[in-house]
Amino acid sequence: MTDYDYIVLGAGSAGCAVAGRLSEDPGVRVALVEAGPPAAGRLFEIPALFSRQMKTAYDWDFETEPEPGLGGRRAYLPRGRAIGGTSSMNTMLYVRGHRHDYDTWEQLGNKGWGYADVLPYFKKSEDNQRGADEFHGIGGPLTVSDPVFVHPLLAAWVEAAQNAGHAFNPDFNGAEQDGVGYYQVTQRDGLRCSSAVAFLAERPNLTVLTSTLALRLRFDGTRASGVDVDHLGTVRTLRASREIVVSLGAYNSPHLLLQSGVGPAGELRAAGVEPLHDLPDVGRNLQDHAGCFLSFSSRAEPVPGPDTSAEERRLREHGDGPMAWTEVGGFLRSGDGLPAPDLQVHAALGIVRDQGLTASAEPGMSFGPYVARPASRGSVRLRHNHPYAKPRIVHNYLDDADDRQRLREGVRMCMRIARETRLTGMLDADLAGAAAAGLAPASDRDHDIDEFIRTQSFSFYHPSGTCVLGKVVDEKLRVRGLDNVRVADTSVMPALVTGNTNAPAIMIGERAADFLRGDA
Repeated sequence: MTDYDYIVLGAGSAGCAVAGRLSEDPGVRVALVEAGPPAAGRLFEIPALFSRQMKTAYDWDFETEPEPGLGGRRAYLPRGRAIGGTSSMNTMLYVRGHRHDYDTWEQLGNKGWGYADVLPYFKKSEDNQRGADEFHGIGGPLTVSDPVFVHPLLAAWVEAAQNAGHAFNPDFNGAEQDGVGYYQVTQRDGLRCSSAVAFLAERPNLTVLTSTLALRLRFDGTRASGVDVDHLGTVRTLRASREIVVSLGAYNSPHLLLQSGVGPAGELRAAGVEPLHDLPDVGRNLQDHAGCFLSFSSRAEPVPGPDTSAEERRLREHGDGPMAWTEVGGFLRSGDGLPAPDLQVHAALGIVRDQGLTASAEPGMSFGPYVARPASRGSVRLRHNHPYAKPRIVHNYLDDADDRQRLREGVRMCMRIARETRLTGMLDADLAGAAAAGLAPASDRDHDIDEFIRTQSFSFYHPSGTCVLGKVVDEKLRVRGLDNVRVADTSVMPALVTGNTNAPAIMIGERAADFLRGDA
């Protein structure tokens, strides 16, 4: 079958939500197109195995051009390439962002995208273990739970952060975001609850096409008639009678539009693509969370395994144990007079080296900040006009002096936490020892912290902004100037949210489905 009412391109966090919600109407035919394979088996089910997907066939394995703010290094950019997209390989933290983020979107001219407008959609998706209240919902498809296993090192970090002057916050998605504590996760009985697990039900009107790469949109004037796809070497055209939804993420969504002739006309011609619709902001406004980790070896007992048959059996039978990934952290302010926290801190088990790509055999922990609402901007451009090419990605990490100053203060805050006795009693290396190993700054001085940031910072994998609301898409996510193409993923964010982006992406998918049903 090649004819559908709706075609959703990309089975990631947002795309699964769009396709799942649209297919609840048995009267419409929905195709969900995913370049990767099904997300089946223990690699996708067991939370602690997420890093084993990196640099594999399940990873788009993007990288930036050399980044001046990172000392000329290229940043590794993992993105999930399987059903569920990056929600099938992320660390499962359920963080929505601060109300200030969404109110800012609305103040930028995006009517209907304020916090009061988006909160009902977060609640609609959610089945929160804690129950329903003003900020949380139950009965939705996405399971949100408290961590089922917290290693003593992580609990000690939360206590040390409080001793350093940061208040405890029991719910980062509640009335206030400031403070430190335990992240809730998208896990169901200890196993990963990806967007695919949550939203994709077997329905006769929902066709999921795996190992199928979207190449370019086909147009009849300004109306998209279909999309060319490649399934294992066979190219064909899928036709859409109503609408096409592009949910390929902040790198691939603009790339597909550019390959299809939608974008800056001069840039398209230079890359050998005939412009169909001149839309200058496609691929611009790229944002991401850049930060760094301080790492310390530990005297504490190492995590059992973690990948042993006994621990896997514990996880599957009892829903707990060290194979259920847990992180702690919080949201801090680098100074006074800010409308919301401007730093997010993550603390996790293990020693981080080489952007997290070098496995660490010794027990320990890592923690560090990133700038929550960066001012630095980058771009996604065509490398050339071959549809199988990867895009040219430049993030310009830490290009803005304010970003560098905020991150510097965040590192100082983490160094203060590292000196708290509640933590030092469990660590094998102090700051001096970590610095000698290249795992912490040499001192509190600006120069030493800046050198550490330049050589050790990397992406925290939250790209956004390349098909921005108000410029590329309107308030209903319709691509400006086209009749029946929408974008639904983090690429529509006009400004990055204060937190992880999986939950906001799902919210955007929920809203897109409602817009489509309403307009139909």
